[in-house]
Amino acid sequence: MPAGLIVKALSGYYYVLPDDSEDREPVQCRARGIFKKRGVSPLVGDRVEFELTENGEGTVAEILPRHSELVRPPIANVDLVVLVFSVTEPTLNLQLLDKFLVHTESAGLDTVICFTKQDLVPGSASMETASELTGSEEEEAASLDSAVQLYESIGYPVLMTSAKEGIGVAEVERRLVGRIGVFAGQSGVGKSSLLNAMIPGLDLETNAISNKLGRGKHTTRHVELIRLPNGGIVADTPGFSSLDFLQIEEAEELSSCFREFQPLSEQCRFRGCLHQHEPDCKVQEAVAEGQVASSRYNHYLQFLTEIKERKRRY
Repeated sequence: MPAGLIVKALSGYYYVLPDDSEDREPVQCRARGIFKKRGVSPLVGDRVEFELTENGEGTVAEILPRHSELVRPPIANVDLVVLVFSVTEPTLNLQLLDKFLVHTESAGLDTVICFTKQDLVPGSASMETASELTGSEEEEAASLDSAVQLYESIGYPVLMTSAKEGIGVAEVERRLVGRIGVFAGQSGVGKSSLLNAMIPGLDLETNAISNKLGRGKHTTRHVELIRLPNGGIVADTPGFSSLDFLQIEEAEELSSCFREFQPLSEQCRFRGCLHQHEPDCKVQEAVAEGQVASSRYNHYLQFLTEIKERKRRY
């Protein structure tokens, strides 16, 4: 039975790229009904076995074991997540960035943070010189610098890019060599623009930011794997502005998704400490002493509340 890789899922069809395909054309397949009975669905990124049908299409017969799985975006076997966030238009949302980081940490995936639209940063080569900056622009630039320093100190690689000027594009490509990566982030942050800069002639649809809403419009409407010239594979995904915590079953699991909390949690007095009001909590002490960023801790508390409220609803 032939095997291959699901490179796209759309309207109930799975497009499987056969392992032995010379022309690299995917086979349009339906999934066997047995998967629905098992409560399993094929995902983009799945390695599968499939049967060819008389009409030139196929049927996905078996899903091979996965080494990783994301709920949103729905994709399997990813090696690297590139979290794409714009520095402006839409405004940099660190709470949402931290929520994405919780998801990638819970899935055990390598993560790179990619800040796009560097050409719009006050003081950059495309904008005014530093001496011409207004007070608010100086604050915006300083806030961005602080964010970069914060996440690098936690251990996340941070790349500054501009698809318009080609800044940082080669470094993103380098990170994806020989890997299956996924671009994830809000609508309008420049994921498709970045892919267009990486793959000449790709010409993915892009849209401007909605001035009325202050956020991006959805231009990517499905998950699809795209081959890079250097041999890597990257998934372009629909943008979105909210996430849930369905993959985290217990509140105690959340702190392990904050890298800087992990060594501190081991020193807390109580096992399973939630780092809220417990005595001798080393995380709370580190926040008070400035060793853990208050923004990260506040987001942790907000996420903890979300998880507890979800459990109460169900």
